[in-house]
Amino acid sequence: MEVFKTAFLLTALTLLFVFIGGYVGGQNGMLIAFGIAVAMNFFSYFYSDKLVLKHYRAVEVDRQNAKGFYEIVEKLAQKADIPMPKVYIIPESVPNAFATGRNPKNAAVAATEGLLNLLTPQEVEGVMAHELSHVRHYDILIGSVAATIAGAIAIIANIMHYGAMFSSGKNRQNPLIMIAIAIVLPLAATIIQMTISRNREYMADEGAAKITKHPEWLQSALLKLDAYARGGVMQQASQQSAHMFIVNPFSGKNISFANLFSTHPSIENRIERLEKLKRVL
Repeated sequence: MEVFKTAFLLTALTLLFVFIGGYVGGQNGMLIAFGIAVAMNFFSYFYSDKLVLKHYRAVEVDRQNAKGFYEIVEKLAQKADIPMPKVYIIPESVPNAFATGRNPKNAAVAATEGLLNLLTPQEVEGVMAHELSHVRHYDILIGSVAATIAGAIAIIANIMHYGAMFSSGKNRQNPLIMIAIAIVLPLAATIIQMTISRNREYMADEGAAKITKHPEWLQSALLKLDAYARGGVMQQASQQSAHMFIVNPFSGKNISFANLFSTHPSIENRIERLEKLKRVL
């Protein structure tokens, strides 16, 4: 069901993108917008993982300098039946973790020093099983595509906004309609993008429970991470990469209305779903 929801939402994003491109410039506008999206996707596909690891000053580790953490990832990769990813540690006291890479053969997982210091080995295993589940299901690629399409929609919407103000002549579009579209469609694209991200988080939680056979390890880790995240924000945290982390790095700044645009489902809902899995594993 979650796979169907994600496919449906990605299709909805694509249709929004095509609609805006066609409305702005007809077939030519659609082709130009599509070309921009292809270029953005190409860059995101091949270079987004390197950029995000560099942004967070992640340091690659191995068995020699991070034996316990490395061996946890190694054991989980074997259980998940995926290639061993590169392993990184982020010099950051706020506990969090993410996975990146375009496919299982070119993947990396990263955890902050704060996470490794705060959690027990079993809780770390639950977190990293969650991240490897993202890798196995190509969630990073899906998230990148969704973010790219949503970004392209925002760019075209800005063009529509200024076009409504400065265009003239017999073929001029209704400026009020163009401004309304320029406001509503990016908002819809953002909501769809956030919904995709939330669905993938639920799927990764379920995948982690199936890999470890211990949903309670991830439950305990999520409670600790959420409590800590509400008290502080990662130094290098950015909205563009927030969806990658196991818990929202901006939890401490969220207000009720902002939860509509949160990249993550609530910790309470995630805990509840994991609780149900205990009955079937």
